[in-house]
Amino acid sequence: MSDQHPEESSIPDEVWEQFARDSERDIRASAPKEPSARARMVTSRLRQQDAQGVRPDGWRAPPVPSGRRSRRRVGTVLGLLLALAVAVVAMKPSLIPGDPFGSRPGADADTSPMPVETARPTAPPSAANPDTPTLDRPFAGSPALHWGDGEAGIVLPPAEPVGSLTKAQVATALRQTKTLLVDANLNPKTLLGARPTAALGVLDPKQPHVVDELKWSLAAPDEKYDPLLLFTRFDPREVRLVGKVVKVRGRITFARGEDALLRVHADYTFVYALSRGGSKEVARTIVRRVIETELVDPTKYGVTPGRLQLVRYDESTGNSACGVHDGFLHPEFSSTGPTGAAPSGPTTDPYDRSRDLRQGDDATCGTASRT
Repeated sequence: MSDQHPEESSIPDEVWEQFARDSERDIRASAPKEPSARARMVTSRLRQQDAQGVRPDGWRAPPVPSGRRSRRRVGTVLGLLLALAVAVVAMKPSLIPGDPFGSRPGADADTSPMPVETARPTAPPSAANPDTPTLDRPFAGSPALHWGDGEAGIVLPPAEPVGSLTKAQVATALRQTKTLLVDANLNPKTLLGARPTAALGVLDPKQPHVVDELKWSLAAPDEKYDPLLLFTRFDPREVRLVGKVVKVRGRITFARGEDALLRVHADYTFVYALSRGGSKEVARTIVRRVIETELVDPTKYGVTPGRLQLVRYDESTGNSACGVHDGFLHPEFSSTGPTGAAPSGPTTDPYDRSRDLRQGDDATCGTASRT
């Protein structure tokens, strides 16, 4: 037999004191009370009728006393035990298996998505809780926890006619821009190094240099021709995506261009959760992209009708090794420390969408204040 004390010996003294007080209250409540004058009169009359062998109409024999009292006693004991159990659980909810009250440390009280972003935020997101990301909860502790999931996070604005373009033509340009964003940043095959065929397919092959340079950067990446300026890619030999969700936050707007029929502006931040091999450690990489596409009048310029001109693409990345130009992002894990070159740029918040992403921000590699 074990020498250990029984489990109930670990119950705090405060709980036993509460149990004693509750027991005393219940005993007082159930103690016999002095009958009222009216009760004594009724009792006297019933005794006289009983002596005469008379019973009033509707009189029923009382139930078996032992059974009734037995049930009441059992109910009282069960009630007291239940009250004691509730008191113990209230003081230490972890005694109950699982997480019935959502009180587990780090549990997310609300994981519903945020409203769609319609304008630039006025401030960076507030500090999230300090939870550590896990394989089951890869976005724990991240402001992106409440962002949109994948393609559903890219919501197109309602199309309207612009200049000589019809509503349908504007809607087509918006859908093509979304296709570019999705295939470049959310397609699992692209993320693990495959060729972003759909993204390249919406761009005008007649636009000087752009498509040819993008294809070259994918085939032979280096510092000058870097596919990461437009495409998000991770080395599948190094990391794997955790789950099937990429968190997304941003907006798309459109207007008439200065020298074009239509200009579409897209500003989105993507948050990726990654791990290595059989490790349970999770790291997050945050990529913000600003791209602008145009529809140019084919009657005035030598362009392909219905294809987009890519006129701007800027990016900023949080948590990727600096100075590596192999065409892949390389997340840094806390267990291994920094890799690559030392950061030369400023420390910035990769979740801050209130600041403008200026052209040339990608020229220096800085430090992410959080991931």
